[in-house]
Formats: sequence, structure tokens, C-alpha cells
Amino acid sequence: MEVDLAYVILVATIVGLLYRWLTKNHDYFNGKPVPALAVKPIFGSTASTILRQVSFTGFIKTLYDKYAGVKVFGLFDANTPIFVIRDPELIKKIGVKDFDHFMDHRPIFGPSDSDHPNVLFPKTLFAMTDQKWRNMRATLSPAFTGLKMRQMFELIVECSENMVRFYQNESSQPRVYEMKDVFSRFTNDVIATCAFGIKVDSMRQPDNEFYVNGKKMMAFRRISVMVRMLAYRFIPKIMSKLGIDFMDQEQNTYFSALIKDAVRTRETQGIVRPDMINLLMLARKGMLQHQQEAEKHEGFATVQESEVGKAASTWAMTENEMIAQCLIFFLAGFDTVSTCLIFLSYELALNKEVQEKLYEEILATHQSLEGKSLTYDAIQKMKYMDMVVTESLRMWPPVPTIDRICVRNYELNDGEGLKFTIEKGAGVWFPAHGLQHDPKYYPTPEKFIPERFSDENKGNIIMETYLPFGIGPRNCIGSRFALMEVKSIVYHMLMYFSFERCEQTQVPLQLAKGFLALSPEKGIHIQFRPRKAV
Repeated sequence: MEVDLAYVILVATIVGLLYRWLTKNHDYFNGKPVPALAVKPIFGSTASTILRQVSFTGFIKTLYDKYAGVKVFGLFDANTPIFVIRDPELIKKIGVKDFDHFMDHRPIFGPSDSDHPNVLFPKTLFAMTDQKWRNMRATLSPAFTGLKMRQMFELIVECSENMVRFYQNESSQPRVYEMKDVFSRFTNDVIATCAFGIKVDSMRQPDNEFYVNGKKMMAFRRISVMVRMLAYRFIPKIMSKLGIDFMDQEQNTYFSALIKDAVRTRETQGIVRPDMINLLMLARKGMLQHQQEAEKHEGFATVQESEVGKAASTWAMTENEMIAQCLIFFLAGFDTVSTCLIFLSYELALNKEVQEKLYEEILATHQSLEGKSLTYDAIQKMKYMDMVVTESLRMWPPVPTIDRICVRNYELNDGEGLKFTIEKGAGVWFPAHGLQHDPKYYPTPEKFIPERFSDENKGNIIMETYLPFGIGPRNCIGSRFALMEVKSIVYHMLMYFSFERCEQTQVPLQLAKGFLALSPEKGIHIQFRPRKAV
């Protein structure tokens, strides 16, 4: 009896200590002059997304609307307090002016100082923190200038033309396709040639090794991945010490071997190719310098590099860090770009007048090229194309919220009476999806209106309310690459096909539930209707 009682006391003590640890800071927002969501142990305020009851995009929009008229509100993501910033001026203040206080992303996929060889994600530019991030950003930034993208554009056009030929040969009759499958295969081939230096054809060889491993890496909805994500939120150092990465070890090993082999072959045979591996090899040797450039026709959504990226860097990148950058390029290129394309194709199918106007611009550009392949300069001059892509990214930002973490105590003061401290370790969210669907900034926000971004109207846009590629020095380094990839395949596909709504097209579109980036619940099905020969 005494043993049983001691056992009960021990269990109760452990449970009590665990509960205390999980809830120790749940009174964080008490005394702060901002409203805050209710909080629960383990889940914080985000249980509905973690339990897959709502989409993360829908969650952000609902909260944004719930706190209309409020500049800042609070919530808990697991056990981390988050300040959600709704006010554009405060977003600019935190994301740009006072960036040094909010330099890092939250370390939700492992500590950035992890030295375990199996843990690669914390070594990516996205996950790096503090001075390591500054060094890596300055080292990589010269690889993503307009000049470097111009040199790489031919590889993207080659993939685009190959994809068009495949669908032309598939059938001369209208045919329905699922867009995620279509565009993930295209982006897979682009990232294979541009980031890994290999050629694959995922349309004609649907089960090629590169694509299969990429699909496995991107399968974020698996229970094992969700468990790892939760574990990294609560015990990141232990996970890192055990060598458990956010991504599966099988895929880490596969892609690492590809990169090492490519580098070895190029170094021994003197091969030079205009792709990301070549640029990373140059960066490791300190041979990339940021060049002053003045692109005249860059798209509205293109983000500009800050002084952080333009700083001279003599930092030596390790082999594992180089491999990690290729992996993050793959993740962004494979998933984020394909996501942008599937929602863009959806809007074009539903908005036929927009598609027809875009097709007219494509025809005019094609004729001006006089039989030559599409060029970087030509795609940059297509104003309506840019308006369409920009509006699609407004309606469907691939990442519904931008995150930062406070790296040292910060006194927030809006100059109008709102004043409080954001303590070191607290998170900050900029609710991109909510801002980009706010009728205050975008009238009739649920309508697809590319003319919002015409030369006459785009000057009225408050830049802090348009965040598909982030904001400030920590914005997306690959915006130019992503935009030229999207525009290239849209140009080539619409040249030969129209995108048509069909019986399988879900209207209105339902989004996948869970704490994930933007994704359709049941896919997006579009009919490709062949056009008359150009």
C-alpha cells in the first residue's frame, strides 16, 4: 500500500512539474496593453491548426478580422508568446527600421549552432541566426542578382519548352490535369538543372529518382514529421544532439551525395555551368562580389537587397553549409513556386478576360522575338504578365504569415499611446494573408484584379501590406528566381494552351487543414485546351 501511494505521489509530482513547465509563461500577456487569445498547454492558441481543424491561411485571416481596428494582438504558438502586428507602420518599424532587434526567424527546426553532420536544416540561410546569417546572406546575395538570373534564364526556358512539348504530344484534344502534379514536376526539373546541375525529365520519366526523393522530402503532412516539428519546439537541443533533422535522413543523404559528386566532378574536370552549384563554389572561394545593377523593368513583387546582403564577405562556407543551401533552394523552388503556379492557373481559368488579355501580350512578345526563344529582357518588359503574377501572389501568398523573433528586449512605441516591451525570445508575426485581403488596402479583395498593380495604380499600394516575399533585410533572397520561373512557364503554356474550368474544378476552393503553408484540400483540376498553331 505504501509502495502504491509513493508511486501515485511520484506520478502526480511529475505531471505537476510538467504542467508547470508547459504553462509557466501563459500569463505573459497579462498587463500588456494588447488583447490576446486564450492559451492551452502544449498547443498554445493554435490547437485548431495543429489538430487539422482549419487551414493555417484561414486561421490567420480569421484572427486578423477578429481584431479589426487593433494594431497588435497576442497569442501563443506552443509555449512561445507571439505578437501579431496588423499595422503597416509598425510592420515597417519592426521589419526594417529596428531590424537588429528582430533579425532571426524562430528556431523551430533546430538550433542554428548545431554541429551534428546529419542535421542540415539549421545550417540553411532561412534558419541561420545572428552573425552567421549576416555572413551567409552577404556571401549568397551576389548569386541572386538580376545579372546572375539572366545567365540562368536559358536553363528555365529549356525546361519550359520541354514541358510544352510533352503536353502537346499527350493529346490534341482538351484534357484535364491536376495542377500540383503538373507544376511540381516542372519546378522539380528546374531546380534539378539550376541548383543541382543535373537534367531530369519528370514528365516523361514520372518516377525518376530525383523527383521521388523530392516528393518524400516535401511530404510534411506525415505524422512522423509533425512529431518532429513539435519535438523541435519543446526540446530542440536534445533533437539536435541526437542528430534528428526536420527532413528525413534518407533524403538528406541522397541530395548530399548528388551535390558532393557534382562539385568533385566539376573541380577535377574544370566544368563551368551557369547554375547554383557553380555560384556556390565561387562563393566558397570568395570569388562572388555584389555588383551594382539597375534593372529597368523588375517586377512589382521583386524584393530589393539591403545593405546586409551587399556587405563584403570573407566568410568561409563549409561543405555541409553549401549542401544545406542547395536543400533550401530545393524546398523553396519545388514547393513555393509550384504553389504560386497552381493558384495562378486557377485564377486564370476562372477569370477568362484576364487570361485572354495576358495571351494577347504573350503573342505580341512572341512576335517581337522573331522566332527566337524567350529572353530575360523580354519577360521583364511584359507589364500585364507582372500585374497578373503580382495579383495572384496578393490573393494567395504561399506563406500566410511572416515570422521573426525578438533577439533583445524592444520597446514598442507607436507614438499614439501604445507602448510596451517585447521581451527577448518572444515571437512576432506579420499576417500577410490578412493584410493582403484587407479591404482597407485592397478594395473588393476577393476579386482577381491585376489592374491594382498597373503603372497608374501601384503607387497607391502601401508596401508593408504586400508581403509574399517578406520584408526588410531578411526578405526572400530568391524572389527574382521565383518570379522569372513563374513567368517563363506561364508564357510558354498559355502560348499553346488555354486554362479552362471543368467539372472537377472546385469553386470555391477549399484549403488543406493543418499548420502548413498554403495548399488546396483536394487539388486543383484544370483543363488544358490546345490553341491553334501560333
